[in-house]
Amino acid sequence: MPIWLTVVIGLAGSWGGGAIAALIWGWDETYGVSIFGFVAAILLVIAYRRFYQGRPLTGPEAMKFPERGIGLARFRERRARAEQMMRKAHHAQAQAEYDDVTEQIRKLSDLRDEGVISDEEFETKKRELLARL
Repeated sequence: MPIWLTVVIGLAGSWGGGAIAALIWGWDETYGVSIFGFVAAILLVIAYRRFYQGRPLTGPEAMKFPERGIGLARFRERRARAEQMMRKAHHAQAQAEYDDVTEQIRKLSDLRDEGVISDEEFETKKRELLARL
C-alpha cells in the first residue's frame, strides 16, 4: 500500500470514527473520539486488505505478497528496475574480479619468463588464482 493511501485511510478512519463518537458522546469526550477514530482506521485497513486485495487477515496466505492493490504496478516496476541494477552491479563486480585475476596471471607469466619463479610455482599460483573465480 503506498504511503499516501495509508495516510488517506488513517485520516478517513480518524475523522469518520471521531464523528461517530462525537454524535454518541459529544465532542467533549476526547478519549471516545480518539479511540473510535483509531478503531475506524484499523477497520478501514482491514476492509481494504480483505475486500479490495482479497487477502485473508491471518494464516500463511496473509503473509504472501498481494496480487491486487493500489500502487502495486508501480511497485513492481521499481522492483524490476532495482533487480536489473543489482544484476548489472554483480556482473560488473564479477568482470572486475576476472580482469584482476587475468592481470595477476599475466604478471606471473612475465615473472616465469624472466626466470624469477619456476614453472611449478607459476602453475601453483595460477591454480590458486583461478580457484577464486
